[in-house]
Amino acid sequence: MQTPVILIVEDEDVTRLNLVSLFEAEGYKVLEAIDGEEMHERISQNDDINLVIMDINLPGKNGLILAREIRQQRNIGLIFLTGRDNDVDRILGLEIGADDYITKPFNPRELTIRARNLLTRTNSNGDEIESNSSGLLTFNGWELDENSRCLTSPTGDVKRLPKGEYRALRLMLDAPGRIFSREQLIKHMTGRELRANDRTVDVTIRRIRKHFESEANTPELISTIHGEGYRFIGKID
Repeated sequence: MQTPVILIVEDEDVTRLNLVSLFEAEGYKVLEAIDGEEMHERISQNDDINLVIMDINLPGKNGLILAREIRQQRNIGLIFLTGRDNDVDRILGLEIGADDYITKPFNPRELTIRARNLLTRTNSNGDEIESNSSGLLTFNGWELDENSRCLTSPTGDVKRLPKGEYRALRLMLDAPGRIFSREQLIKHMTGRELRANDRTVDVTIRRIRKHFESEANTPELISTIHGEGYRFIGKID
């Protein structure tokens, strides 16, 4: 198995060097960047990068802008590691497609565990390894490709879902009508436990619903069960 490659994007020298040492001690290959320009340079020169760990407060373009640019170019695991601990940044980060959001000061052991859990769900190209089938899941005129994570609308519009959205939707499609709690969904999406005031699941479900709402004739497919969670109520073909 190829050694995973992690890119640290952090302009504060001590923090960046500590992170490099931390992940090198865990056996990973680690690259560094201090800003968006260096980040893009590293990514363009290294096709085998598996995970980007990035601060939000960076010189030039901030991490939220850079994360959006990453998502437009490559499907790489992305963790925000930042001192900005507010709901607005957290929600924006998750809406852009970050896989996790960790605030400083952080527990080094927790960070390495979260990174490892994310890496075990992806291969060297950032693609899912959860399914090897070539089939399509079809429902209400929509199609979800299990390998590419592409969601195709009844009119042919194709969008590749971020990993969190794919995992949540895939889980619900496997058991239509079953209620999944936020705890179950966050565990399946990220491999971690649900934290107090954690809105990751709600943000993800809202983003999935927006895809369906783009088609005028699509009925409600995901129902909110207040106090319990969410369930898929569409028709599996």
